Amino acid sequence: MSGIRVLVVEDDPVAADAHALYVSRVPGFEVAGVVHSGGGARRALERGGVDLLLLDLYLPDGHGLHLVRSLRAGGRAVDVIAVTSARDLAVVREGVSLGVVQYVLKPFSFATLRDRLERYAEYRAAEGEAGGQDEVDRAIAALRAPEPAALPKGLSGPTLEAVTRTLRAAEHGLTAAAAGSAVGISRITARRYLEHLVSAGRAERSPQYGQVGRPELQYRWVSGR
Repeated sequence: MSGIRVLVVEDDPVAADAHALYVSRVPGFEVAGVVHSGGGARRALERGGVDLLLLDLYLPDGHGLHLVRSLRAGGRAVDVIAVTSARDLAVVREGVSLGVVQYVLKPFSFATLRDRLERYAEYRAAEGEAGGQDEVDRAIAALRAPEPAALPKGLSGPTLEAVTRTLRAAEHGLTAAAAGSAVGISRITARRYLEHLVSAGRAERSPQYGQVGRPELQYRWVSGR
């Protein structure tokens, strides 16, 4: 029996490859394709064989929710998990009204996406007629009330968000020391968060050579936004 077929829609090639790899590692799911625009998503859906969109909201040919709205208007009921760096709750509410079943905020780890996909599979597997309110509540809870996804040991969500904001704002990148100074944490701690972003495909690192001493690693945000 084939798994749940996921179309990855992400304009950043590095992130798209990472997301596809993550999906392929979750039992019960398979990658139906990878596209980099709303137009590419429409063409892939016309060919069929897609159960779920893993959809970036910032696409080169329009906002991801505009794509979802046009799909609904055309009678396509494909489910959508939005993958985005946007934190505007008005956008979240609009997505929910259009049938977006989950939001995953960038940057995220494999564990985060695995949790959302597994909960979606549980929700999707619910069949038949509910025996009562409790069964309805459980079906909804599987999708709407996920447990907080675990970060690597020693990392915290608020600090990761602070480091992420600092790195994204640094047009020419920054070192762990600079990131730590900006956020108010040690260089060693900042480096752990920056390395996590590198592992998640959201940052890249390269040596920065000075006049004396050993080269430092320079980190850059790679999403293109």
